[in-house]
Amino acid sequence: MLRVASWNVNGLRAALKKGFWDAVRALDPDLLGLQEIKAEEAPPVPDGLAYRWLWNPGEKKGYAGTATLYRREPIAARNGLGIPEFDAEGRVQTLEFEAFFLVNAYFPNAGRGLPRLDFKLAFNRAIEGYLEDLRKRKGVILVGDLNVAHREIDLARPKDNVKNAGFTPEERSWIDAFLRKGWVDTFRRLHPDREGAYTWWTYRFNARARNIGWRVDYVIVSEDLLPRLKNAYIFYDTHASDHVPAVAEFDL
Repeated sequence: MLRVASWNVNGLRAALKKGFWDAVRALDPDLLGLQEIKAEEAPPVPDGLAYRWLWNPGEKKGYAGTATLYRREPIAARNGLGIPEFDAEGRVQTLEFEAFFLVNAYFPNAGRGLPRLDFKLAFNRAIEGYLEDLRKRKGVILVGDLNVAHREIDLARPKDNVKNAGFTPEERSWIDAFLRKGWVDTFRRLHPDREGAYTWWTYRFNARARNIGWRVDYVIVSEDLLPRLKNAYIFYDTHASDHVPAVAEFDL
């Protein structure tokens, strides 16, 4: 069984002080894609945890970045899409295994007032093309903070957020079209009608305690891997970040 997880840690140094490694031990993933690491150097892995790092901090200190913890050795690994404007922010990593590719991605946030909406939509198009090229070779598992709630069921207050980053018509139209092309949101495939299932809550307004959240973190697979999907869930047993991990398990 292969357990794959995606977690936006909103600053790994801060998460380390709030029980990051305890959460990793409890979750026990084989592959864990992290987003928004905001750190230039990888921390040491504690004794007893057989993980290694693929590290991609980007060029801007204390901003964005991705990292992947793995204990299954990849055939190959690389950072970036080969597009400087996105690679400078450390947004994408790829690990190749015999039966699949794992892509860890931190999609841009369109920002308050949507100043980066065009940048995000350009990133969406670029990574979609990249993923389509990969799946011509073998199955693909995409983990990441996509910074979009797909449907109204995926956030607590949809009517209040139609024009806000992460729930604009443009962002939702892209993920709609992407999934129609043969990509599968593992959580929604197994839990199509589950309400109140979120992966991010603002630190303000006591939002997590009130469950006023958004589901913006995903494990998405190319449909050829769907028969291997065994489970998908959200791991709530941590407060090391304002996000919690999205998890899927595969017979791989």
